[in-house]
Amino acid sequence: MKPLAGIRVLDLTNVLAGPFCCHQLVHLGAEVIKVEAVGTGDLARNLGADPDLNRAGMGVSFLAQNAGKKSVTVNLKHDDGKALLRRLVETADVLVENFRPGVMDRLGVGYEALKAVNPRLVYCAISGFGQEGPWRDRPAYDQIIQGASGIMSITGDPDSAPLRVGYPLADTIGGLTAAMAITAALNAPERGGMIDVSMLEAVVATMGWVVSNYLVAGVIPTANGNENMTSAPSGAFQAQDGLLNIAANKDEQWQALARHLGREDLLTAPDYATRELRKANRFALKAALETVLTRRRAEDWAEELNAIGVPAGAVLTVPQVLASPQIADRGMLGHFPDAPGVGRDLSLVRTGFKLNGAAPAVETPPPMLGADNAAIYGALGLDADDLRRLAAAGTI
Repeated sequence: MKPLAGIRVLDLTNVLAGPFCCHQLVHLGAEVIKVEAVGTGDLARNLGADPDLNRAGMGVSFLAQNAGKKSVTVNLKHDDGKALLRRLVETADVLVENFRPGVMDRLGVGYEALKAVNPRLVYCAISGFGQEGPWRDRPAYDQIIQGASGIMSITGDPDSAPLRVGYPLADTIGGLTAAMAITAALNAPERGGMIDVSMLEAVVATMGWVVSNYLVAGVIPTANGNENMTSAPSGAFQAQDGLLNIAANKDEQWQALARHLGREDLLTAPDYATRELRKANRFALKAALETVLTRRRAEDWAEELNAIGVPAGAVLTVPQVLASPQIADRGMLGHFPDAPGVGRDLSLVRTGFKLNGAAPAVETPPPMLGADNAAIYGALGLDADDLRRLAAAGTI
């Protein structure tokens, strides 16, 4: 299924939040054209763990969320460049940008200016704090938002918090929020409008349980490490070879766990008679269970406990989960042999959903900078002489 087939998206974004938004849209079938700065392109082209790819402008951070897109270059500081963008906007359904608020307006290609060109344009601006408010002009990277949102204050344990979540959570949530809003806007009876995505607000919106404990119950959220403070035994337990997550949140699950571990004695212990008592005495209970859990491998326990209805799973590394059949056999990874500009085969993550049983996929690897200038601008009516003139002037 390609539910967004026929939709053209102009991706004026950099690094992660915006590109990740458009990564979702291109896998849903949209034609996504990256509109990049002349000579440099998306900053992510120079970021990642492989220095050779960074120098080639195909950094791993760029490759991760730009498969299936096309790339054109344009200098929006040139009048001819602005004119080119306006011509592209005439053909587009969506434009996504993640400049600081006000930058596009100062360039003369903000929402109001482009709305006059294409009233049906869905214009999505992703920023750290939104288009208004006292923090609107602050620069925002993922770590800044993680700190400002409260996430870092509740990550880790009392000794290690505040801690940053180990991947760009705020960027990713911001991108997903933008993609959701865009797909909704495309379904509106009267298409066209401005979407203002605040990464800060997008993150806070996902913290419903934590935020509501404060707003409704007056409880200030704290960092609890690997413990699930809503129940016990529920958290990460030491097994023979690593950590094992167990979520025995229901009474029947707690009872099944204790019996399976041969610790029926814990079921009659006064300290563990109710959920609230188990929560209050969670660390003593954890130590008692670990006297048995440390005798065997986490994966073995997980298989046995799941079989008796106790949710459990070994704590895996990234290589381990990617190699697992649950990921490897469900089409989660896309493969691109001998990708241009990369000089090797590429395997990249697709999306987190299936449509009619199949993983949404794209046919082409991430594009080299300006790879589609001739095709995209040619379709606007520019000929080879026009392209040479614009390139010589530094416009494309």
